[in-house]
Amino acid sequence: MNNTVIVTGGAGFIGSAVIRHLLDQFDTNVVNLDKLTYAGNEATIAGFAGNSRYSFEKCDICDRSAVARIFQHYQPQAVMHLAAESHVDRSIDGPWEFVNTNIIGTYNLLEITREYLDKLPAGQDREKFRFHHISTDEVFGTLGEQGLFTEDSPYQPNSPYSASKASSDHLVRAWNETFGLPVVLSNCSNNYGPYQYPEKLLPVIIFKATSQQAIPVYGTGSNIRDWLYVDDHAAALVRIMLHGKIGRSYNVGGNEERTNLDVVNTVCKILDRLQPAADGKPYVSLVEYVTDRPGHDFRYAIDASRIKQELNWEPAETFESGMQKTVQWYLDNQAWVDAVQASNDLRGHRLGSVKRAGER
Repeated sequence: MNNTVIVTGGAGFIGSAVIRHLLDQFDTNVVNLDKLTYAGNEATIAGFAGNSRYSFEKCDICDRSAVARIFQHYQPQAVMHLAAESHVDRSIDGPWEFVNTNIIGTYNLLEITREYLDKLPAGQDREKFRFHHISTDEVFGTLGEQGLFTEDSPYQPNSPYSASKASSDHLVRAWNETFGLPVVLSNCSNNYGPYQYPEKLLPVIIFKATSQQAIPVYGTGSNIRDWLYVDDHAAALVRIMLHGKIGRSYNVGGNEERTNLDVVNTVCKILDRLQPAADGKPYVSLVEYVTDRPGHDFRYAIDASRIKQELNWEPAETFESGMQKTVQWYLDNQAWVDAVQASNDLRGHRLGSVKRAGER
């Protein structure tokens, strides 16, 4: 295992899971580089503070000089780049932050890494360095009822978020081809699990249901996603960083396609069993269909055969077991949810509902 790994966005949902995996499973030093925006909560990383192998640096990846100083101070052997604006609805309301963080921020990291490597003496440290860029299946656009996204699928992003991530993917590939930067890439399906920011689908369902509020379902709820438990994803990411082929991309999926309505029904049934409503009614009775998101992709589905064949990875959790763990975690950690929601005024506020040009 590399001696020091910088994880950007390590106070976020997936980034914190990656840090937990690194600290639990490997004898490595981890530097968490995070700006602590709305999605990077200090409570999420509080448990790392007592670990002598963990360091935290509050830093914006768009601040090039600050990031360069961190590289020089810690002398990393790997970078796992997860820092990103990641919510589609927010990208509809305010695209600039997504362009700035996801594109300009990634460019800064690539250039800082290139400059850092140029100063290293030729030899083992330089040859073993890895820059792992973590992205999303949304860069591929949308699927019909059949087919799967592969690593060779054409890019057809449909939201400001996915367009910004597609742009960063292309930058990473170009820095490998043009400058020889030792990169690996990965694109994942929908993640879920503990510590997910409360604006995402599962936390919204749990909060709305347990608060006896209407559970919003976009359109008819027929949009399909492939669901991946976050700890499975974290294990996959570390394996890609360690063993992935330079310049190669790996799709990471859960092999668990479900419609959004299926997800809502599953979570409601688990809640019915774990924490029945006071009025005795099933939580699914709270479902309310709302106007669909502009440009809402119909279906994402990942072909994860490459990572299974080349790196011997596949998810440990099923949809059912992962959802059970997730719901139980949110019920057991309501204080964390309340604190994050209250500090960011998320209660009942819908994002990403702007009209398209010409609509009334």
